[in-house]
Amino acid sequence: MSDLPRKAVTRTAKLAALPLGFAGRATWGLGKRIVGESAEIVGRELQQRTAEQLFKVLGELKGGAMKFGQALSVFESALPEEIAGPYRATLTKLQEAAPPMPSRTVHGVLDERLGENWRDLFLEFEDKPAAAASIGQVHRGVWHDGREVAVKVQYPGAGEALLSDLNQLSRFARLLGPLVPGMDVKPLIAELRDRVSEELDYGLEAQAQQVHAEEFDGDPDVVVPGVVHQTDQVLITEWMDGVPLSEIISNGSEAQRNRAGQLLARFLFSGPARTGLLHADPHPGNFRLLPGGPDGEDDWRLGVLDFGTVDRLPGGLPVTIGEALRMTLDGEAETVYEMLCEEGFVKESIELDPDAVLDYLLPIIEPAQVDEFTFTRGWMRSQAARVADPRSPAYQLGKQLNLPPAYLLIHRVTLSTIGVLCQLGATVRLREELEEWLPGFVPEAEEEQAAEA
Repeated sequence: MSDLPRKAVTRTAKLAALPLGFAGRATWGLGKRIVGESAEIVGRELQQRTAEQLFKVLGELKGGAMKFGQALSVFESALPEEIAGPYRATLTKLQEAAPPMPSRTVHGVLDERLGENWRDLFLEFEDKPAAAASIGQVHRGVWHDGREVAVKVQYPGAGEALLSDLNQLSRFARLLGPLVPGMDVKPLIAELRDRVSEELDYGLEAQAQQVHAEEFDGDPDVVVPGVVHQTDQVLITEWMDGVPLSEIISNGSEAQRNRAGQLLARFLFSGPARTGLLHADPHPGNFRLLPGGPDGEDDWRLGVLDFGTVDRLPGGLPVTIGEALRMTLDGEAETVYEMLCEEGFVKESIELDPDAVLDYLLPIIEPAQVDEFTFTRGWMRSQAARVADPRSPAYQLGKQLNLPPAYLLIHRVTLSTIGVLCQLGATVRLREELEEWLPGFVPEAEEEQAAEA
C-alpha cells in the first residue's frame, strides 16, 4: 500500500470536509466579529485558515485533488489582492511539493516494472524523492551509462484516485467557483477528468516528450530532457537542473522574469508549430530557468518538464485562431462574428451584435495590440472582474458564448499561460511570437513577401 489514500470513502470524506470547513470557519468569523474584532483582521485570518486547509487536503490526497489545485493555482493572479495574498503561498506549494510516497512502495513498483534486479540498472538511486506530482513522484539517480536521470514512479491506485477525486470535486464545484472569479470551475474539472487516461499512460508521455526533445535539441532558448527508459508506471528521463519558475515568480530579478515570460510565450506558440503537440499543463512546477542562453552563461533558457497532458494538433494551432485574432485587432466585427458562428463559438439559436462581441474581445487581446506588454496581476484581476460582474455587459454577453470541444484545451492552456505571465509580472513581446508562430495571424500575402525578402 502507498500513502495515497485509495479507498473512495476515505477520499470522499476528506474532500467533503472542504465545504464543511469553509462553512465552519464562516461561523467562527461571525463569532469573532460579534465579540468586537475588526472585520478586516477576521477576514484575513479566515482566508488564511481556508487556504491552509485547502492545501493540506489537496496536497495529502495527491491524485485529482492535487491536479485540480495545480490547475487552480495558476489563476490566483485573477483574485482580488486581499484574497489572493493568503491563497498564493499555499496554492503555489501545490506546484512543487506533495507528501512523499514511502520508499517500500517505490521499491515495490520498481521491482514489478523493472525487475527484482532493478538496482543494477543504476549506478546510484536516491530513495528520497526530489519532486512530487499529482500521480507520481520523481527520484534522482545515475543510469548505468553515467547519465544523471529523473525516475518518475506512478503512485499505485493513481487512476482510481484521480477519477474519484474529480467526480467528488465536480459535486461542489459551485462552492469552489468563487476562488476564481470569471471562471466556471465545473468545465475545468470535467476537462481534467477527460485527460486522466492519457496522463496515466507513461508510454504516451514518453512519446510526446521524446518528440519535443528531438525537435528542440540544440535550441538556444528551450531545453527538453530526452527519454532514457519507459515502462508501465515508470518513466526515466535525463535529469535537468535549473531554477524552478515558482522561485523566479517569488524572488527572481526583473531580467529573469521578463526572459522567463518571453520564453514561456515562445514555447506556447512555437511548440505546436514545430511538433504538432501542445504542452497542456503549464503550471510553474513544470518549468525551469537554466543558464547558457544565446548570450552566454549570464543568459537564460527555459527548461520544460512533464508531457503527460498534451493536445495533439497535427497542423499546429488552428489557423482560425490567428485569423480571428488579426481581424479582431483590425476591427472587422462582421467577419469575426461570422467566423465565431462557423466555428461554434456562437450557437445557431443565439444572435449577438457583432460590435458588442468585438467590444467584449478587444480588452482580452490587449497584449497582442502592442509591440510589448507588461502582464500584471492588476490587469488579470480587471479582466476577471469585467467578465464576472453580473452588472457588466461583458458578463451578459459572455454567458451567451460557447466554447467548442476542439478549442477547450487550447483555451485552458492559453489562459493558464497568461496567468503565469501575470504571476511573473513579465514584460513580453507577445506580438512578435504571434507573427512568427501563429498560423493565420500574418496575412498570406505578407508572409510571401517576407519569404521572398
